[in-house]
Amino acid sequence: MKRPFFATVWREGDWFVSQCLEIDLASQGETEEEALANLREALELHFEPPVATHAPTVRLIEVEVGAA
Repeated sequence: MKRPFFATVWREGDWFVSQCLEIDLASQGETEEEALANLREALELHFEPPVATHAPTVRLIEVEVGAA
């Protein structure tokens, strides 16, 4: 299944940076085309289902919230 995403591309020094606007994901390349190709690959990997090599361990952590 293909799904379209909007991306921006800009130059930072010697590199082109591409960023997906719908998902917080970015990549880079030496050309605009390479930056977009790398972003496309990163998006494909982002949506691949995770495959654990070891069973995950569930842990409880406590965090102080609302402390002034």
